[in-house]
Amino acid sequence: MAMMSVSIVIPIYNERDNISLLYSSLNETLPELGREYELIFVDDGSHDGSLEQLRTLAQGDHRVKVVRFRRNYGQTAAMQAGLQMASCDVIVTMDGDLQNDPADIGMMLEKIDQGYDLVHGWRKKRKDALLNRRLPSMIANWIISKTTRFPIHDLGCTLKAIRREIAQDLELYGEMHRFIPILAHWRGANCLEVVTNHHPRRFGETKYGISRTFRVVLDLITVKYMLDYFASPMKLFGMVGLGCGAVSIASGIATALMKLIGSVDMTGNPLLMLAVFAMMASIQFMSLGLIGEVAARIYFGSLNKQHYTVRELINFDTETPVEDSAIRSRAA
Repeated sequence: MAMMSVSIVIPIYNERDNISLLYSSLNETLPELGREYELIFVDDGSHDGSLEQLRTLAQGDHRVKVVRFRRNYGQTAAMQAGLQMASCDVIVTMDGDLQNDPADIGMMLEKIDQGYDLVHGWRKKRKDALLNRRLPSMIANWIISKTTRFPIHDLGCTLKAIRREIAQDLELYGEMHRFIPILAHWRGANCLEVVTNHHPRRFGETKYGISRTFRVVLDLITVKYMLDYFASPMKLFGMVGLGCGAVSIASGIATALMKLIGSVDMTGNPLLMLAVFAMMASIQFMSLGLIGEVAARIYFGSLNKQHYTVRELINFDTETPVEDSAIRSRAA
């Protein structure tokens, strides 16, 4: 059985001094694996001469492919473009700053060969500053793991190996590249976390600071909604609407009893206002749930998508590929 080929996807943003060293390191490591491979560099609007470095590499090696953005769109967009452009069986994503170790790729591919769909790295001995990088990351990983119920130590590690059919089924926006393992697991992927090496940055400066944490929190809210309520929004908005309705009814009854028993003026009773506003909120949340249900059905129906995926077909017509049938979904 032939070994699976590998696409290495590397987002690049102002990494001029690291590109040639990374390329040399990959060229030392990948041939030893005995697999066909390609290197896909995504230039995310660099302005430090990184593009010229990439052009030179591409001219001398046909396995080097370059995707150039018109401007800086961010790491998630660069990752999405690289995943969609990849043509090999397995896609490996990694940073372009030399902090990920190409020597870990072979170990991760072995796990893929064993049947896993996605293998993601854990920088257990991370070589970054404690206060502004490691500590916020540990807190964020703990919150994300508890919120999504997905056991993980290091969502921020870019080094991942993913089967191409899984990777190209994902839709990434905002800062969601870090949620790839969770989104893939939601789609039924068999995921594994492994300890990987991590090196201190040698050249250049990090492009991401603690301010990005707030954007990650917003994306976490989105991911939580997608995991639990994407296919049926009424489960969320309907329950909130019912809760507001219950508050409205209870407040209305209390107001009436206070009027009948205690002769309390209804017009000056704050419970009456609570009953009115809670009922309005209930109607609004129920309406949002209905609109969400309609939108979900338009999304799945018009684009021929489903809210489930199929791993294997047995005794079906093999002339009809799975990726062309209605069972293939990209609802991430």
